Amino acid sequence: MRATLVFNGRSLLEISSSSRFISVCFCAVRAMLYTELLKLWDEAVRAIDGRDWHGALAKLNQITDHSCRTMFVVASTHIALGQVDLAIKALDQVIAKDSCLAVGFFQRSAVHMMANRLEEALSDCIWAQKNMRENPVIDYKQLGLRYKMYSWQVLYNAAAVHSRLQQWNKARDILTAASQERGAGKSNLIDTALEAISRKEILEPILVPEGEVFRPRKQEVEQLKPRDFLGEAKVITSLIPNDDFGGFDPLRPQKPGYYEPKVEDGKDSRYRIMKSAHVAKGAGELTLPAGAEVFLYSDDDKDGLAIVIYDGKRGLVPNFLLEPMVKKSKAKNKRIELANGIPHPPALKPPNRPQGPSQRSLGASHTSSSPPPLPPAVGCSARVSALQASPQESGSVIVKVHYTYSMALRVPSETSFRDLQDKITEKLGQPAMNVRLRHRKDGSRALTPVSGGDRLDSLEGVAESGRAQIWCQNEDPLANRTILYQMVALYDYNAQGPEDLEFSEGDTVDILSEVNDEWLEGHVAGNIGIFPRSFAHRDTDSISGTSTD
Repeated sequence: MRATLVFNGRSLLEISSSSRFISVCFCAVRAMLYTELLKLWDEAVRAIDGRDWHGALAKLNQITDHSCRTMFVVASTHIALGQVDLAIKALDQVIAKDSCLAVGFFQRSAVHMMANRLEEALSDCIWAQKNMRENPVIDYKQLGLRYKMYSWQVLYNAAAVHSRLQQWNKARDILTAASQERGAGKSNLIDTALEAISRKEILEPILVPEGEVFRPRKQEVEQLKPRDFLGEAKVITSLIPNDDFGGFDPLRPQKPGYYEPKVEDGKDSRYRIMKSAHVAKGAGELTLPAGAEVFLYSDDDKDGLAIVIYDGKRGLVPNFLLEPMVKKSKAKNKRIELANGIPHPPALKPPNRPQGPSQRSLGASHTSSSPPPLPPAVGCSARVSALQASPQESGSVIVKVHYTYSMALRVPSETSFRDLQDKITEKLGQPAMNVRLRHRKDGSRALTPVSGGDRLDSLEGVAESGRAQIWCQNEDPLANRTILYQMVALYDYNAQGPEDLEFSEGDTVDILSEVNDEWLEGHVAGNIGIFPRSFAHRDTDSISGTSTD
């Protein structure tokens, strides 16, 4: 079974079911990119502005996919060269691409009169007037043509056709109707045309002025130029005089004065090191310390002195005091790594633990003889137990206080929370009544205020291994409101509106009222507002009291 599609006597697609062979022949035409069309269109318009009609036509002929506007430019170029037949063919394509372009019919009517095709010219005048849709004028500036076409001009060209057909009365009636139309520049021309018709003279048609063609948009033409979006580096300020280097280069010594460009491998650097200090003895010499890095500005030996740059100053130093700067080898700094990329542990021994006053005196008394060493296991456990027990044996507790900053206090372990609060507020410079102390219970994320209800009278209840952590909250006393109960913030809450209460994790919130099941009204640090209930935690066993103090 075989099916064949035939076009102009040629087979385009042939399908063979027996061999399942498909042969497709396409005539492919490469579509021109819009950027290429813009470039050629702009170059042609520039040639027309310079009255280079042949150069403009050469550019236009390179366009493979014309639009109605570029074909209008082709027709205008043929008209300027006197090639009437080619101009008519170009205008035919203009109207084929845009059948509502009134200026295309208007221009073709004039060219038909130049070719003495009067019937076609009269038909184009009718279509031009129809496509003007009863508008007195059409401004084609937005389409790129700097020309205004008036309805009286279309009537004038129709009268010119009738004058060529020797229909003088018809031509006079049309000119009279044209004089009633609105528009600029018609008065003198219509009057002159009526006088010519009275003398039975043929009227010349009106065309779009020579050189007035459709132009590409200026913004689109500017985008054809290559743009450097990264820009070019420019030196704004530099400590180096006359520094106009704008490229990419490794960091250079930013010292006042001069710098050395990048030195290729194998070449000698012009930086030198002073072997020893030098004190200026004569005019123009520099005083330099030992080991100073200087730049050798000129190695011309003048009485054994070389010109160098140091700290932005240029001067003379003895040449024998300079030695080349040797680059440090990176191989020495490389650490030996294992096959899996994990580096070896450091070779240095860890430092010994600092000794207390009693240990130092004990060591000084036994300088002549040392006690017999204990077994390793026994000595290790004894030392660790002694270190752990030292804070408790001294009867003190190290308290780490979290505020807007952190600080540490050493207080006796039997210190009450009231005394501890007085010590902390004295350090913070805050009134004791404005500071609340809180601690974190085991297994709890909430920070619970310390109070008598917790059966915690001193730090012994919250200290572990001689250490304790206390959180502070700075709050102003709340007056004229009743505190229902207190909650502790589990998360940070940022205010979403002026009525919201903003707080941080761990803040104690005084609950003043319950708005609904999901929102509460609370007080923190002198601020009152509402917040979601899920952002705070209530522990009824440890938080109690409804006073406003």
